[in-house]
Amino acid sequence: MINTTLSSYKASTTSIAEELPINDAGQLGIPKLESTLAASPSLPLLISTRQTWLVFAAAVFLVSVPVFIEAPLVRSLPSLSLAMTGFWVWLSFRLMSRPATYLWGDLLLGFSWSWLAGAIYWGWLRWEPVLHLPIESIGLPFACWCLVRNWGKVGTWFYLGSLFGTVLTDVYFYIVDLMPYWRQIMQVEPENVSPILQAAVIQVQTPWGQAWAVFLALMLAITGILPLLNQQRHWYAFGGAVLSTILVDSLFLLAALAA
Repeated sequence: MINTTLSSYKASTTSIAEELPINDAGQLGIPKLESTLAASPSLPLLISTRQTWLVFAAAVFLVSVPVFIEAPLVRSLPSLSLAMTGFWVWLSFRLMSRPATYLWGDLLLGFSWSWLAGAIYWGWLRWEPVLHLPIESIGLPFACWCLVRNWGKVGTWFYLGSLFGTVLTDVYFYIVDLMPYWRQIMQVEPENVSPILQAAVIQVQTPWGQAWAVFLALMLAITGILPLLNQQRHWYAFGGAVLSTILVDSLFLLAALAA
């Protein structure tokens, strides 16, 4: 009886071993799965709620940096500001070389294009507003290449969100006829800026200026909020960059009103 039981046990064990071979299947399974995930652009990159909001906050911060930090720097030291682009690119690739910091390097690479455009325009071409959008679009070919290759999605969508906000802001300047004031502000001394800003504010406060401000602000809000419905890093970077345009423009308007 005992011998029969042992024979049955050995037979069942052999059967299981044959069905589940152990030729490094456990070791090969995880790398194979990771390579499949990396090579499949259709698979969603779901992450924790905490990390998505960190990406969103970082995007808002990085849109504000060129406005409140780079602009004053580039006026006095344009060459230094331009050279710092190389540092941002180097740092982004350093961060991307490590899995733990890849996300932030990706985001920083997209920011590098915005910084480069700001250094060129505000350093040497700020007197001509017509050149603003062409210079801000300097990273667009690279962004399109990244989208085609499905690489650097977080930084690419951050740059596209920032560029979208810049486009709508410049469109408003054209529609409300604020470009002459832009040229004047860039050509006078800082102590003479206040009267020009006050004249520009009067233009903004007309029914035409207010109506377009509300319309474009709604466009920015909708475009920035809808991507947040997807729990994906690159959409949070895009939404943060777009929504921060409303914040930055509002701060400029408050500064003009206080002038």
